[in-house]
Amino acid sequence: MAERVIDVATTPFAGQKPGTSGLRKTVTVFRQPHYLENFVQAVFDVLEGLEGQTLVVGGDGRYFNQEAIQIILRMAAANGVARVLVGRDGLLSTPAASCVIRAHGAFGGLILSASHNPGGPEGDFGIKYNIGNGGPAPERLTEAMYQRSQVLSRYRILDTDTPVDLSREGDRVLGGMRVTVIDPVADYAALMEQLFDFKAIAGLFARGFTLCFDAMHAVTGPYAHALLEDRLGAPRGTVINGTPLPDFGGGHPDPNLTYAPELAALMFGPNAPDFGAASDGDGDRNMILGRGAFVTPSDSLAVLLAHAEHLPGYRGRVTGVARSMPTSRAADRVAEALGLPCFETPTGWKFFGTLLDAKLATFCGEESFGTGSDHVREKDGLWAVLAWLNILAATGSSVADVLREHWARFGRTFYTRHDHEGVDKDAAEALIADLRGPSLVGQTFAGRTVVLHDDFAYTDPVDGSTTQAQGIRLQTDDGARLVVRLSGTGTQGATLRLYLERFEADPAKHGLDAQEALADLVLATRDLLRLRERFGSEKPTVIT
Repeated sequence: MAERVIDVATTPFAGQKPGTSGLRKTVTVFRQPHYLENFVQAVFDVLEGLEGQTLVVGGDGRYFNQEAIQIILRMAAANGVARVLVGRDGLLSTPAASCVIRAHGAFGGLILSASHNPGGPEGDFGIKYNIGNGGPAPERLTEAMYQRSQVLSRYRILDTDTPVDLSREGDRVLGGMRVTVIDPVADYAALMEQLFDFKAIAGLFARGFTLCFDAMHAVTGPYAHALLEDRLGAPRGTVINGTPLPDFGGGHPDPNLTYAPELAALMFGPNAPDFGAASDGDGDRNMILGRGAFVTPSDSLAVLLAHAEHLPGYRGRVTGVARSMPTSRAADRVAEALGLPCFETPTGWKFFGTLLDAKLATFCGEESFGTGSDHVREKDGLWAVLAWLNILAATGSSVADVLREHWARFGRTFYTRHDHEGVDKDAAEALIADLRGPSLVGQTFAGRTVVLHDDFAYTDPVDGSTTQAQGIRLQTDDGARLVVRLSGTGTQGATLRLYLERFEADPAKHGLDAQEALADLVLATRDLLRLRERFGSEKPTVIT
């Protein structure tokens, strides 16, 4: 069939509103006729100056990834895009996609992933647009996409039955558009070599240092094989579950103690390696473990900031740190000690972009196992792993020793997150509405006096944009804190996230288990929120 551009009549789908990280729905929703096409056309319609530009396209390899890329390529050609860079086999981790956009000066990119959500025919799928700086589209742009999706009457697509061969690198022609299939690892690996001391890390492995990296049958498998085993010399077998699978091997690609049980059991068992790590579906999250030690994402951000001088790509140039509001204040204390500013933002990596671009912050992190820096505009799982390896190589310490030394210097912020997944959405929204009611300031919570009770709002210090209703904060007179918010990343029911923390200065108490140290706050939270009454159970689905 000759290639020709056609306009296809369509009608809007309700609910095509991007959340904190793009549009996420079940695969069955995305596979409805015209559903993906409608959203992609809405994206293209609101991108001023798109014609003649270069885009980046890739995803985490989950079910529907390949089919979706073929649709996007045909639509890009029909909408006047001059060139698209695509990862071989349609693969690009989210941080690698950001890296490619920046390295090649692309106009932007479409990233296909539902991140840490399960995959497969009955699982989830997602799509988001990243702008020219490599970061997620800001809210003004995602809102424009949504508004356009609700009035769309047609989409443009190249009418062809011949798919683009994505199995080998090189140039192809689709309509009048050039499709360049690239090595998905090359640009990213080159950037990592600029940031970290690969010679020192390789020396660790040469001396017998042991590591287990769980790629969770997700997109970081090829990256971890290439970097950890091929370039840094870790033995074969260091990377487990390293082949990306459309259903992630039937697992839940979320790197935490619940969903990475094989790694957790190994690291807390009798034959634990020196270091353990995992990354998620699209490669932007990480979990860090030592022998018998779990590093919370909040502590990880604080430790990386405190040790920035050990990392060649950051030595002498750290300007500040940013964290999402639910992330513990461990990094705040490091920033204060180092004389650096610390910014508190809403959840969602897009809120870090303006701070990074303005060089107000260099490191940033979210409590949901996301850590990163200004090297790209996404959180980056393997970046965090390499940063930790660099610190261990530079200090000669174990993970547990690094934590103990950090707490001895800055104090320990005990922290936990309790997730209640798949709860009734109406009941969850009613809970949040109740918390927005009368102020609790002056009342007693877990034997403490409440001194702050609000619904977090944020004004961007760079562009002046404001974001409201980002989560309920409760803070007590001794600095303990409870944060309650609904997650925007799930596709079934609602996910209620509860975050609890308290600061402990006494080194003699730093060895307590976090759940033990926070037990009184957990009980008080269950009573305050009436979890059993509202949801039939007060037991969380996941504790991290």
